[in-house]
Amino acid sequence: MAVVDVINIRGESVSERSLSDTVFNIPVKSEVLHEVVTMQLAGRRAGTASVKRRSEIRGSTRKLFRQKGTGRARRGNIKSPLLRGGGVVFGPKPKSYAYKLPKKVRRQALRMALSSKLQEDKLVVLDRFELDQIKTKEFLKVLKMLDRENALVVTDKKDETLELSSRNIPGVKVLRSEGLNVYDILRYSDLILLEASVASIEGRLSA
Repeated sequence: MAVVDVINIRGESVSERSLSDTVFNIPVKSEVLHEVVTMQLAGRRAGTASVKRRSEIRGSTRKLFRQKGTGRARRGNIKSPLLRGGGVVFGPKPKSYAYKLPKKVRRQALRMALSSKLQEDKLVVLDRFELDQIKTKEFLKVLKMLDRENALVVTDKKDETLELSSRNIPGVKVLRSEGLNVYDILRYSDLILLEASVASIEGRLSA
């Protein structure tokens, strides 16, 4: 089992914590992480792009000029896709881009993302992260003491004080353990886990 130091908000080591090898210490495969991140981003696409087809264009259905004798191409009405302002052929319509990878692949990718942070020495375990009030300045002070600027902070339960104190800081996000995902782990340089959240993550991913 990997053993890491548990530190306080002043950056001082207060104890040690063993991390499960099946969750935090497995071989990392970039192709699996790529697949899962692509799936997550595809699910976030709005899919609202839309064009008007010929039948949806507002306009007269009158034939523009007679069929024969003009020397011009046979022309129907003004809604033809060949004319300016006409319908669009094969254009996009609203749709969902979401798709699902197998649950086992998603769980394994989450373990790999956590393992990559441990292997890169970018994983920090905090004993607790408590603020007396909602104050961005205080939150930044703690990050400075920890020497972290771009970080994902994972809590074990809802903490409105932390969430509201961090929401205006670029490069920082506070997330509850049940919402932990591959994209957010990889998006931020450092991963800060509250000690209480480690048990929750291991319980979720060890099975």
